[in-house]
Amino acid sequence: MTTNSTAPAPVSLYGFLTPKPGHADEFRKLLMDLVEPSRGHEGNLQYHLHEQEDGRFFLYEVWRSQEDLDRHNATPLLRAFMDEVSEHIEGAPEAYFGEMRSPYPAIVA
Repeated sequence: MTTNSTAPAPVSLYGFLTPKPGHADEFRKLLMDLVEPSRGHEGNLQYHLHEQEDGRFFLYEVWRSQEDLDRHNATPLLRAFMDEVSEHIEGAPEAYFGEMRSPYPAIVA
């Protein structure tokens, strides 16, 4: 399938975060506090938080472009979260990033 669009492909960011023992409730709140504001940031197409049965949290984000994701990551909201996240998680986040290859419906410029 080819496309004539010159728009950049959406980018996705997703991964798992494991809270330290005794930090799950506070960490859940920190993550939940990101959801609605992030969904309101320019270029956000999807922003979801899942909680796994094993206690890990799974974040799934889709952004219209890398520029939109970069702008989101530079917000005070995200910078404050990144400053605090290591206090609440075990080890490094298991994070993945990539350009979306499947067509994304209804991208609004």
